[in-house]
Amino acid sequence: MQETPEGVAEGRARAAVVRDALGVGVAVGLSGFAFGVTAAGAGISTLQACVLSLLVFTGASQFALVGALAAGGNPFTAAAGAFFLGTRNAFYGLRLSQLLEVPRPVRPLAAHWVIDETTAVALAQPDRKSARLGFTVTGLTLYALWNLTTLLGALGAEAIGDTRAWGLDAAGPAVFLALLAPMLKTSTERAVAALALVLGLGFLPVLPAGVPVLIAALAAPVVLWMKGRRP
Repeated sequence: MQETPEGVAEGRARAAVVRDALGVGVAVGLSGFAFGVTAAGAGISTLQACVLSLLVFTGASQFALVGALAAGGNPFTAAAGAFFLGTRNAFYGLRLSQLLEVPRPVRPLAAHWVIDETTAVALAQPDRKSARLGFTVTGLTLYALWNLTTLLGALGAEAIGDTRAWGLDAAGPAVFLALLAPMLKTSTERAVAALALVLGLGFLPVLPAGVPVLIAALAAPVVLWMKGRRP
C-alpha cells in the first residue's frame, strides 16, 4: 500500500529527530573518555569512575567532583560543589514533565536522563511525540556511550601511568569548557560565567580545594540581583 504524503512527511520528520538526537548523543557521549582519564588521574579507581557515570550521569558535576578531589579537596566539599552544579537538572525536569508527560512507571528512568543535552533536543521539537522521541534517543545514546567511554578512558589512563606526563590531566577542564561555551547565549549568562570565573580563580589561592567552586556559585544570584536593580 502506497504511503500518503502526510505519512511520508511524518516519517521524514521522525528521521530528522532521530538523526539530530544521535548526533548530539554521539558527540557528547565520546567525551566520557576524558572523564575516565581525569578520574584516573585524580586517583579514582576504574570501578569508582564507572559507578559515578552510571549513577550520577551529569558531566559537569562529575568533572567538578574529580577536579576538586585531584586538587586535594575534601570529599564532602567536592561533593557539595558537584551537587550544586547538578541542581539545574531539577529545573529542567519541571519543564520536561509538562512537555513529555512520561507514564508514571518509567519516570525514574526518564528523570535519570534529564540533563542539558536531552533537554535541549526535547525542547527543540514542535510537538510532544517528537519531543519524546528526541529525548529517548538522545538519552539512550548518550548514556550508553558516556559509560562505555568512561570505562575506556579509565582503563587507558591506568595503562599509560601518570596522566600529567602526557598532558591528559587537561582533558577534563577542556571538555568542560567546550560543553559550557555554547550554552552562554545571553548577556546575563555570559556575565554569570565571567563573575564565576573571577570568584573561582580569585579564591583559589586562599581557600581549600573545592571551596572556590561553591563561592563561584554565588555569581548567579549576584548577577540576577544586579540586573533586577537596573531601572
